[in-house]
Amino acid sequence: MSDARTLRGRIRRWLRPPRTLRPTRAGWLFFALTLGVGFAALNTGNNLLYLVFSFLLGFLVLSGVLSEAVLRRVAVRRLLPREAFAESAAPVVIEVENQQSRIASFAIVIEDLTGHDVFRAQGLGRSFFLRVGPGERERRAYTLRPEKRGALRFAGFRVSTRFPFGLFAKSLLIDAPAELLVYPAVDPARPGPANTATRLAGEAQARTHGRGTEAAGLREYARGDSARSIHWRATLRRAQILVRDRERENQSEYRTLLRTRGTADGAVFEAAVRRAASEVIAHLDAGFRVSLATDHELVAAGDGYRHRARLLTLLARVEAESSAREAA
Repeated sequence: MSDARTLRGRIRRWLRPPRTLRPTRAGWLFFALTLGVGFAALNTGNNLLYLVFSFLLGFLVLSGVLSEAVLRRVAVRRLLPREAFAESAAPVVIEVENQQSRIASFAIVIEDLTGHDVFRAQGLGRSFFLRVGPGERERRAYTLRPEKRGALRFAGFRVSTRFPFGLFAKSLLIDAPAELLVYPAVDPARPGPANTATRLAGEAQARTHGRGTEAAGLREYARGDSARSIHWRATLRRAQILVRDRERENQSEYRTLLRTRGTADGAVFEAAVRRAASEVIAHLDAGFRVSLATDHELVAAGDGYRHRARLLTLLARVEAESSAREAA
């Protein structure tokens, strides 16, 4: 199936012209004016009308040449956010590089496309670049707001311009496949009570990252650390966020349970996944060691950014297992 899809994509690229040209409203009016002047010149034989007609045709040729110069050797790169949550805004950075040595690119619109095929993809967002000088790079960002959790596939870019006169919209397609894992939507949640059965023994000190009574040094801030552990003086002095690395006797653990067996895909299951993600983030931010259990998987308790990503990745990919599916 994937081989057939790849073959169809290659055939489309061979048959499709390297540029697409679409007249704007001003372009259609200019076409009508040019045809009108041409018919008048043929009917009257007036040399002045022939001169104006030639000028209008040359204007069209100049528009095509300049717009082609804008799109030549333009490289586009996508910088995805570190985290993206469903129903929440996340910035996606578009970087454009003009690889020409003498000619600048003007009035470029970059549209990011999602789907499996760049020729049938849908637009996610766009960025406008007024001028990219020769050999220069420019970055712009657009706001991505995913509708649901799971893998979001990017197909490529549509690069277009109306430079120089706004008569035509010339565009080209660039293949740039990528994938972004969208985490479940989350809601504000308050941390619940710790599970006393999973508390660490109080007789022996555990050197762990988090809140405690004895400071063990400073380290760089990681996602999931409590804001109360930030050392503001050192942060201002070193121009980077630093947190206190502490020793603590009791480190609370919290386990989130998500039922997947005997459930069906739909709003009810998605709401359960959303609640689980909200609990995970709330307790990690509060300094808990958090574990996550489904009917088939178990992620042991931990903290820090890597553990946070591990838990959210499981929640982003988890699927419901209905009774009919289990029987099959």
